[in-house]
Amino acid sequence: MVLPLGKLKIDLLQQLLPQSHRDARVIVGPEIGEDAAVIDFGESYLVAKTDPITFATDEIGWYLICVNSNDIATMGAVPRWLLTTILLPENRTTETVVRRIMEQIKTACEHFDITLCGGHTEITYGLDRPIVIGQMLGEVERDKLITSSGAQAGDDLILTKGLGIEATSIIARECETDLLGKFSSTFLNRAKGYLTSPGISVLAEAQIAVGTGGVHAMHDPTEGGVATAIHELTHAANLGVVVWQDALLISDETAQLCRELNLNPLGVISSGALLIAADSTKSKAIVSAITERNIPCEIIGQLLPLESGRWIESNSQRFPLPIFETDEITKVFGD
Repeated sequence: MVLPLGKLKIDLLQQLLPQSHRDARVIVGPEIGEDAAVIDFGESYLVAKTDPITFATDEIGWYLICVNSNDIATMGAVPRWLLTTILLPENRTTETVVRRIMEQIKTACEHFDITLCGGHTEITYGLDRPIVIGQMLGEVERDKLITSSGAQAGDDLILTKGLGIEATSIIARECETDLLGKFSSTFLNRAKGYLTSPGISVLAEAQIAVGTGGVHAMHDPTEGGVATAIHELTHAANLGVVVWQDALLISDETAQLCRELNLNPLGVISSGALLIAADSTKSKAIVSAITERNIPCEIIGQLLPLESGRWIESNSQRFPLPIFETDEITKVFGD
C-alpha cells in the first residue's frame, strides 16, 4: 500500500521507533508528541531537533529557523545553534537563488540570536523545488525541562495565535496568482504577512508562559494542524481531552482562505500556534501575561483522564476530535 503525503500515521510510527535508548544520557528520545530529543550534558540538557521545509519556497530561510527553533522552545529550552542541509533542483538553480536562501537564513539567525555553525549544500536530482532541512540545538537547565508527557488530567489547554497561521501565509504566497481573482491584493498581502505578523515563531509566548509558572507541557502544531497536535500531546501524556469549538482562535483571513479552498482549518499546518497544558490555577495568569504582549491567547479546553476520550464540543454536543494523517494543505499542492 502506498502511503499518503504528510506525517506517518501515529500507530505505524509507534511500531518503528525504538522502545529503549542504548545511551543512558538520552533523557527524551524519539517519542510520539515530543518535539525534540534531550541529552544529558552534565550541568544542563542539550535539546536537539531536525525539521525540513517542504511546502514553502518563498522566504524558506525564515520558515526554517522558526519551525526548528519552535520545537526547542516548547521543551523550555533556548535555541542556540543551527546546522542546515540545502537541497536544490538541477537545471533550475541559479547563484541568485542560493544567495537568497542563505541571506534569509542568516537574517533569521541574527533576529533570534542563533548561530549558524555548519551544514551541507548540493544540487540534487529529482527535485522540483528547494528543500531545506534544519538541525537546531538548544539548551535548558536540568530542572526547567518541559515535556509533552508532563501534561496532567485537569490541566487547562491554552492556544496562542490561532489555527492555520503558517497555512495562511503559504497559501497566499504560493497560490497568489490563482487567488487574485477572488481576493484583493490587500487581503492577500495581509495573509502573506502572517509569516511575521502574527508570525510563525512561538519563542516569545513560550518564554512568557514558562516565566509565569504552572506550565506542565507545550507542543508546537505543524503538519496536521492544531487538532493533530492535540492528539500528539495527549498521546504523549496518556490523556483524554475536550476542546471547546467556540473558544478556538481563527482569523478572518484564515477562515476565508480555508473556506474558499475547502480546507478544514483544524487540520492545516499551524506553526505559529502554541499549545500549553497548564495548572488550572495558573492558566488565567498565563493567558493574561501573553495577551499583554499583544499575542492572542485563549483557554480552549481541558485535559481529561484517558478513559474519558478525546472530543471537540460544539453547542453542548461532543464529537470525536478529528486527526489529520495528511495535512489539509496538501489538497492545494497535491496532484
